[in-house]
Amino acid sequence: MTLSIAITSGKGGVGKTNTAVSLAVALGQTGKDILLFDADFGLANTHVLLGTKPSKSVADFLDKKCSMEDSITNFKDGVSILSGGSGLIELLNLDNQRRHQILSGISNLDRNIDYLIVDCPAGAADSTLFFASASDIVAVVLIEEPTSFLDAYALIKAANLEAGVKNFAVIVNMADSKAMAKRSFEKFREIAMRFLDVNLHYAGMVPLSNAIRRSIVKRTPIVSAQPGSPEARAFQAAAKEIVKAPQNEPTGIRFFGN
Repeated sequence: MTLSIAITSGKGGVGKTNTAVSLAVALGQTGKDILLFDADFGLANTHVLLGTKPSKSVADFLDKKCSMEDSITNFKDGVSILSGGSGLIELLNLDNQRRHQILSGISNLDRNIDYLIVDCPAGAADSTLFFASASDIVAVVLIEEPTSFLDAYALIKAANLEAGVKNFAVIVNMADSKAMAKRSFEKFREIAMRFLDVNLHYAGMVPLSNAIRRSIVKRTPIVSAQPGSPEARAFQAAAKEIVKAPQNEPTGIRFFGN
């Protein structure tokens, strides 16, 4: 059975896409088959962080130029990419019918997929709420800043009240230390659970690191370039934790009919 994981954030600039890419590669390194779906339609850039350029995207599937299978680019380390298309204005505001087409196309793929990683747009966009509600696990990436907390809270509130998502895994990115990351999470969880009917699960932290910045510039995930580094181990630990996070009960259509 395929486990679907939506990677979200309340705002841009918190390292969500790099986290999604790094988690996908870390899981692929364990011998699993991963499909990394970039759902930031028209502004997709997961492929940039992997140093590759897909020849096709989900736009080709929607325009009936190719099958969903042919829209996918096989990368390496067990990771394949479904790009949301880059620089395509017509994809910026997909309607619900087209989102359903994409979900159905992915769910009917004739290939082994152990984990589907969905890199959602930042914030509480319609596409984010749609694919979050269709996923087994919803992860929220935040950083230790008040604005990030506020935006992450707004996202969780919208996903909970509008999409029926109750369980969230939280990754604290760009953290100063493990202790500070855990304290930040506990503070955030206390506030969220005081006002919302949600459960928050700590999925780990990733340190603030120049090595990660350099890996982004070089377009090679640090889990590939330096798999034994503290930064890579942080992503690897988060990957192990996130797949164990509490899953959400179906409230509508789900990936793979789960």
